[in-house]
Amino acid sequence: MATPANYSETELNTLRQAVIMSGHAVVFCEFTVISMGIEIAALGKEITGAAQNYPDSVLIQKLFANYTETPEDSAKQDPPTDITSEKILESAKELIRKALAILSEKASPEEIQEYKQFIYTCADRVANAAGEGLFGTGEKVSKKEAATLRELKATLGL
Repeated sequence: MATPANYSETELNTLRQAVIMSGHAVVFCEFTVISMGIEIAALGKEITGAAQNYPDSVLIQKLFANYTETPEDSAKQDPPTDITSEKILESAKELIRKALAILSEKASPEEIQEYKQFIYTCADRVANAAGEGLFGTGEKVSKKEAATLRELKATLGL
C-alpha cells in the first residue's frame, strides 16, 4: 500500500487536478448557466465528500481530506476566452494519463483502480446532476456528456 510520504506535492496536485478537470470536462461539454451551477456543485460535493466516502483509501484521504480549494472557487475565476470544451477534455485526458503514470510507479493495483473509479464517479455524478435544456430539466445525461464520459472512461481504462 502506498503511503502519503511517497508522493511529492507536485504529484499530489496532478492527482487532484485530474479529478477536477475531468469533472470540468463534463460541465463544459454542454452547459447553461443554471446547469453549470448545479454541475459544479455536484463536483464540489463529490470532492468534499471523498474522504468520508473512501475512509480506507490512504491515497484519497491524502488528496482530499483537507482540500481547501473547491471547484466552486475555481469556477468563480473568469475563464480564458480561448478555452473550448474540446481543450478542456484534452487537458483532462492528459492529466489522467499523467496521474496514472505517477500511480503506476507508486500505488498498488487496488489503489489505482479505486482512483480511476473515483474520477469516473465524479464525472458521472456531474453528468447526472442537471438535465439538458435552458433550465436543466431535460434528459439527465446529454449526448455530449455521454460522449465525454465515454472518452474519460476509455482514458481511464475502465
